[in-house]
Amino acid sequence: MRPPTTSGSADPVGAAGPAPVMRVCSASAPAPGRPVNEDLVFRIGPLVGVLDGATVPEGFDTGCVHGPEWYVRHLAARLGVAEAARPAARLTSNLAAAILAVRADHGGQCDLDRPGTPSSTVCLLRDCGDQVDYLVLCDSPLVLDVGGQVSVVTDNRLDEAMAELRETVATVPGGAADPVTRFRHAVSIQRERMNRTHGYWVAASDPDAAFHAVTGSVPRRGPSAIRRAALLSDGASSAVEQFGLTDWAGLLDLLSVDGPGALIDRVRDAERDHPDRLRRHKPTDDASVVFCEFDPTV
Repeated sequence: MRPPTTSGSADPVGAAGPAPVMRVCSASAPAPGRPVNEDLVFRIGPLVGVLDGATVPEGFDTGCVHGPEWYVRHLAARLGVAEAARPAARLTSNLAAAILAVRADHGGQCDLDRPGTPSSTVCLLRDCGDQVDYLVLCDSPLVLDVGGQVSVVTDNRLDEAMAELRETVATVPGGAADPVTRFRHAVSIQRERMNRTHGYWVAASDPDAAFHAVTGSVPRRGPSAIRRAALLSDGASSAVEQFGLTDWAGLLDLLSVDGPGALIDRVRDAERDHPDRLRRHKPTDDASVVFCEFDPTV
């Protein structure tokens, strides 16, 4: 297994003087045996994020010469530009601007209206000094410790769409097609529900998707202040959601003590030891974590 990459620690965010501090560490690793990591973790000033590019099944026509790795790198870069230009803008507005800019980055050589155009989940956290803003789009959850109470911010619309899809596929006679053809047909149906009402929303080529994200803010100061946060791709959140290795509070405790790399190591062990619990079509997945700790303030 390629070792996770880790970056950042004890970096001050905000103005000089008595401003509170956000400490950040991260880890991201491709699925074992895969040379490309379609996840991306980043930090740009007070903004941190996790992007999880949607893997394209072999033989699936996307209409695009680029892939998920290209998309997440360009989206992160464009988010940085948007944040630098408009640091006080809402996260939804800056994400929409970034999606629109990446659409232009394709250079007119791709059919961006195809359902299979490159896409990514988005999980963002921004330290604004007196409050922390967040955004979750698709299935990369955010775990928050606010005033000692742990909660998770999720966008479950993809899971709901997948549940409906499984019901649809189950109605197709088993002998109607070979498993590969049936799988590609299922993926095609799923992608047709992408960025549609009554479907699910993800960053792709339509900037309107940003305004369908789950957003909110939590205080930076006082008894109900944020203490810790974890931004996760679904390859990392599987520690709780698939394998039941711990609960969300335990996940934050693990990150506090052992760091993000240790969480990914535990997921890899679980993927190997419990193949019966794997979901979707992947035997293993890219996994990414950004962990933030906040100094207590008055």
